[in-house]
Amino acid sequence: MTGIPGFDGLPLFATIIAVILSAIASLLGTMTRKQQVEMGMVDTAALCELTGITDPRDLQDVFGPPAMNRVWHGLTLPMILQERRIAGHLISNDRIDQACIAIAVIAVFWRHPIVEGLLVLAACVQIAGWALAYKLPK
Repeated sequence: MTGIPGFDGLPLFATIIAVILSAIASLLGTMTRKQQVEMGMVDTAALCELTGITDPRDLQDVFGPPAMNRVWHGLTLPMILQERRIAGHLISNDRIDQACIAIAVIAVFWRHPIVEGLLVLAACVQIAGWALAYKLPK
């Protein structure tokens, strides 16, 4: 054991909390975007977040031009998810966020180098998702 006595597990615990909170925030954002799709009013921000396509002109190539109010009508969630890029998986894939939460919960109860490595990987995935989401059009 290294570090300050009594605070050896603090960085690990802080990483666990950060991964869990980040994944929950991502799940909530994705849920909101999916509800927009179900209501039939899909705007550029929702399409970019769900697909990972960062250029709005590329959205027009994939989904056609938007209506007059800059929203796409008639798109379904399977149609949108079919066009998902790697960035879209990092930003808005529920399974990836749920896996990150599961890894963090396991890391609370089981101290092992493999689990700690998976926790670092989960933290990197969450950071990458937020960094990619920052580059999306608003």
